[in-house]
Amino acid sequence: MVAGDGKLALLQQRQSKNVCVVGGGMAGLAAARELRREGHAVTVMEQSGDVGGQWLYDPRTDGDDPLGAAVPVRLPGSIYACLRLISPREAMGFSDFQFVPRDGDDRDQRRFPGHREVHCYLRDFCDAFGLMDAVRLNTRVLRVAAAAPTPTLTTRQWAVRSVSLGGGTGTDDAQDEVFDAVVVATGHYSQPMLPRIQGVEDWRRRQLHSHSYRTPEPFQGETVVVVGCGDSGKDIALDLCQVAREVHLTANSSSADEATTPAMSRMLANHGDTLRLHPRIRRLHADGRVEFADGSSILADTVIYCTGYGYSFPFLDTGGAVAVEDEVVGPLFEHVFPPSLAPSLSFVGVPRKILVPWFFETQARWIAQVLSGRCALPPEEEMLRSVEEHYRAREAAGVPRKLTHNIGGVEPLKMYEFGEKYCDFAPLEEWKKELVLSSILSMKDDAESFRDHADDSENVQKGLRAWRGLAARAQDKTMADVEVEADAPGGPDV
Repeated sequence: MVAGDGKLALLQQRQSKNVCVVGGGMAGLAAARELRREGHAVTVMEQSGDVGGQWLYDPRTDGDDPLGAAVPVRLPGSIYACLRLISPREAMGFSDFQFVPRDGDDRDQRRFPGHREVHCYLRDFCDAFGLMDAVRLNTRVLRVAAAAPTPTLTTRQWAVRSVSLGGGTGTDDAQDEVFDAVVVATGHYSQPMLPRIQGVEDWRRRQLHSHSYRTPEPFQGETVVVVGCGDSGKDIALDLCQVAREVHLTANSSSADEATTPAMSRMLANHGDTLRLHPRIRRLHADGRVEFADGSSILADTVIYCTGYGYSFPFLDTGGAVAVEDEVVGPLFEHVFPPSLAPSLSFVGVPRKILVPWFFETQARWIAQVLSGRCALPPEEEMLRSVEEHYRAREAAGVPRKLTHNIGGVEPLKMYEFGEKYCDFAPLEEWKKELVLSSILSMKDDAESFRDHADDSENVQKGLRAWRGLAARAQDKTMADVEVEADAPGGPDV
């Protein structure tokens, strides 16, 4: 058989599956669109009242659980009011629905917009591709497990139990359904990780995780300790400098000098009357003192833990085939497919330090094409061997196990090559890669104001000019096509 005949035969054998996507955030929407494009039937289950996941800002916090210790957390939102992107919008966006600035009083046209603009963009994306009719809002997934086998069933199916949060919330109100496949797209920015610090239980003043932080006003006039110098730690510390009496930022090291990067030095110089940098906390004392690793201490009103989030899938029952241990979800072939349950179970959005939603789109397209039969996975044994080789290579390179899913920060080339390797995904343009790198370097130099200063190279400027024209025309055409379809008899209501 010639190659052309083989391709025709493959197209004729393409299968349509009934797929449940758990999560209606950026990853879940990417999955829904790619699955539909490949001819699959899709149901997206989202526990919030709108799509967007973390980009749907929720001003509420759980006053009974400010540390976010409950599993799962009762309120999934973790976005704080001042949050802005750290990646340039021009390098984000779906491949055929770019994140172009839009006119309107309620739109944010900056290169690094705030969280509301991202949510608006995701709603635009849903409207453009008619995805909302596949989404069940206010629907919490309680359990995903392999369906009981039947004499006529030749492939694995999945039983999904969900409950509508608009009505009853007990298990008696649950709905049970069976799907051919499940895509887990719940993200990893909801379940707080907390450090182990002596005296936490004895400290009687206010403690919370950044998951429960929204605005600085409740900390007016206080002395606040912010644990962690990551992106959220620096954001929140700067936000608090507007109202707090003192802000003490702690590093994850025994010496504050180790955390004094150029960006940190600028922050301290700009806010030296309020902001201080310390080494890690040694102990919290019952009288309100916070003792640091260098022996110094201060009397604090509040401690805010900006210590990140962990992977959590409390609804997923795989009989141990997929587990979370030491911040590793595994085993997962290429961070997507559990070898023993592939391809009917998959994950979108497990990797960290990646370009979103671009990378989600590549993962979703691969999943959709594997489920339809257009692409094939290696045998289970080969996938398992690949996972083990990945673990060993990271260990040999001295990469901590907790960074197993960190792709962009450890192996950025693999992030860019993923779509070309596994599906028909066009590579990211070189000028976008250059823009991303220059943004990262600018942030390392000045974390406070890098978003508001552009110093683009000639190559980036040339790419931007072409991008603005092509992206805007393509997006307008997509939206116009949807409007025409909606106006047609029987057209979808989008």
